[in-house]
Amino acid sequence: MTCQSSESTETIESDRRADNNSRAVESDESRTALAMKDLKNTGWYWGSLTATEAKEILQDASEGTFLVRDSPQRDYLFTISAMTSAGPTNLRIEYKHGKFKLDSVVLVKPKLKQFDSVVHLVEHYVMLSRTSDKAASNAQPTAAPPNGTVQLLLTKPVYTATPSLQHLCRITINRTTRQVQDLPLPNRLEDYLTDYAYNV
Repeated sequence: MTCQSSESTETIESDRRADNNSRAVESDESRTALAMKDLKNTGWYWGSLTATEAKEILQDASEGTFLVRDSPQRDYLFTISAMTSAGPTNLRIEYKHGKFKLDSVVLVKPKLKQFDSVVHLVEHYVMLSRTSDKAASNAQPTAAPPNGTVQLLLTKPVYTATPSLQHLCRITINRTTRQVQDLPLPNRLEDYLTDYAYNV
């Protein structure tokens, strides 16, 4: 039977915590690096665009037009700039515990969905906007939301440059199937399609 002093037990516990913290930092770094890779592939990530520049780009756009840019605030990595019925607006994207979600008031925050990447987040809200847009077009017009709130619609991205035909085809294929590996395609094409598995 061996005995350890309380000091050596504390040292072991301290080392374990440091190791866990180190893994969490590595995990966060790899998650954000992967999120950046996916985001850069979209064509609608504008990088270090300012809020004023985003507003100018969106000024004459239709409601639902959006772009993603870097957030100027230290506590947030990215911002979605979108055209709403009230004009251009900005929504911060929060990154916490390995997940991305929209920033919101304290009461709503726990109810917001969280995502592994910014592109997944945007894809979710685009799909939500498309389904609510279809439902709204079939329904009777309703009054404006209370308290001067504005409904967020994300329907059409603003690309930094015209996307390639290959990328647009990839998005179209992703909209029709999530089973790319089951399609009769050459491996190289299958790899290209699975490299960007989003439909936005």
